[in-house]
Amino acid sequence: MNNGENKKMEELTYEEAVRRLEEIVSRLEDPEIPLEESLSNFQEGIALSRYCREKLAEIEYKVEYLLKQEQQQPPDSSLNREVEDFNNGDEQ
Repeated sequence: MNNGENKKMEELTYEEAVRRLEEIVSRLEDPEIPLEESLSNFQEGIALSRYCREKLAEIEYKVEYLLKQEQQQPPDSSLNREVEDFNNGDEQ
């Protein structure tokens, strides 16, 4: 990776990986890029794209899990009381 980014791909956040992917796309659009550099950038871009898809899939799984957990929990009566108290306070 360029620009002093020596992190391993596994250490990148999703946002960092997307930024790097955008840099690669921008570089690949340059008609003056040497063929070897183009190939190297393309390979890195493919790996970053795969990494981003995996990260998104992992996050989707976590969100689905949390939503299922929430649906299985009985309503929290203390939360209901807080909402009622809030609503009663607004009516005064």
